[in-house]
Amino acid sequence: MENLPATLWIAACAHRLQQRWHTVDAHELEDVARDLWRDARLRAMLPDDAAVDWLRPITEAS
Repeated sequence: MENLPATLWIAACAHRLQQRWHTVDAHELEDVARDLWRDARLRAMLPDDAAVDWLRPITEAS
């Protein structure tokens, strides 16, 4: 959601990613979330939805 401040979007997305990857350092997940935020298509989504969309190839394979 583009009206959500970037810092909040990134934090929420990183939190969702951490639910999938418990052992990955939080700062690394924030970096991943920041990269996702740079993608206009993902940034237009809610942070949780963007994380789920990005994780889809991984979750579908498992």
